[in-house]
Amino acid sequence: MRDHTRLRVFHLADELAMRVYECSRTFPTSERFGLTSQARRAAVSVAANIVEGSARFSEAEYVRFLEVAYGSARELQYEISLCARLGYLPGEAGDDLNRQCTETAKSLGALIKSLRRNR
Repeated sequence: MRDHTRLRVFHLADELAMRVYECSRTFPTSERFGLTSQARRAAVSVAANIVEGSARFSEAEYVRFLEVAYGSARELQYEISLCARLGYLPGEAGDDLNRQCTETAKSLGALIKSLRRNR
């Protein structure tokens, strides 16, 4: 088994989830079951899939969970963009979250690519 806490990408994903929760506290209550919930679920999914994949025994399963995490990171990028355009995220907060999300997705992509190359 792999130790997810040793992965830089896990720490990026964990921090991203924390920031999404912090920033979404100010979203309108009408979005409680909409964008607030969806963005939070996508953010948690990134880190959670890294953790779950790390607990898998086969390399193929590990990579598959990392791919799911990558998909969630890209989904979250859209949701952050949408929230910013709707005015739920002030300019700088939206930009910061987008940068964090992009860095996390790029790190996941690089890890996946590296693991595929070594198979």
